[in-house]
Amino acid sequence: MDLDAVRTFVAVADAGQFREAAFSLSVTQQAVSKRVAALERELAVRLFTRTARGAVLTVDGQVFLPHARDLLRAEERAAASVQPGRRALRVDVIGRRLAPADLLRDFHRARPEAALDVVTLFDAEAAIAAVRSGTVDASFRALTRPARHLPDGLSAARVHHEPLQLLTGPQHALAAAREVTPARLAGHRIWMPGNVAGTEWAVFYDDLAAAFGLTIEVTGPDFGTEPLLDTIADSPHLATLVGEGTRMVWPADHDLRRIPLHGPTPAYPHSLLWRADNPHPTLALLRAHLGTARSGGDLWTPKWAR
Repeated sequence: MDLDAVRTFVAVADAGQFREAAFSLSVTQQAVSKRVAALERELAVRLFTRTARGAVLTVDGQVFLPHARDLLRAEERAAASVQPGRRALRVDVIGRRLAPADLLRDFHRARPEAALDVVTLFDAEAAIAAVRSGTVDASFRALTRPARHLPDGLSAARVHHEPLQLLTGPQHALAAAREVTPARLAGHRIWMPGNVAGTEWAVFYDDLAAAFGLTIEVTGPDFGTEPLLDTIADSPHLATLVGEGTRMVWPADHDLRRIPLHGPTPAYPHSLLWRADNPHPTLALLRAHLGTARSGGDLWTPKWAR
């Protein structure tokens, strides 16, 4: 149904005259007549009776009028829902227990009035496609390609370097260490079944392994965080790597150890990705809140993240 015709019908009903309706709509009287006639043809009823004093609603016109007003109110609500700042900013955080989720929570604490819609997409390619298409406003990702190689219209900025930690059970040879160098992990079994080939995090850990001579095992199905922690807790040989900002909860009797890595400190490079033409005001606030991450002297990141 043509909403301009519906709007014209309501204007005539309120004014009681085609000429006054035309003036209020800033169109010609002929345009008003054409719109009303088209609406009457579509509905297959007469909406007005013309009299010497103007336009009078027919019975059908009286019945249709409240529904016409509802249609116009629905149009207003629909348009308002997508006005910049009126809808929640939709942000992809990879995982709700990972560091980007904490970055977003920090932003919300600083800006509690900012409405957010948090989603989790699978990998960087899915995130890039979603940002490009406009189905999400922004995404936290490790971008293995330079920003200049992103699709036209997309922008990215490095916002956080997240230090890695070694996670071991109490029987592991390194369990008592206060900190460990990456080189010292050579020869130890690091188990990360969630490293799916082709993802940005798998690329990161492949480069980390190559840089420090590590062996990262991805054998076995990935049953999730809890089964991984159960296995690490009981093993004197297996350990895994986690980000400093990764939230994990385990039973007290697991006695797991999170050991910082230094000399240098491997850091996972989180970037924020967004469309350059996105006018959402909350996106601008988020970018300003996050700022730009700067590499410290003792941090290691892959070449593509420098």
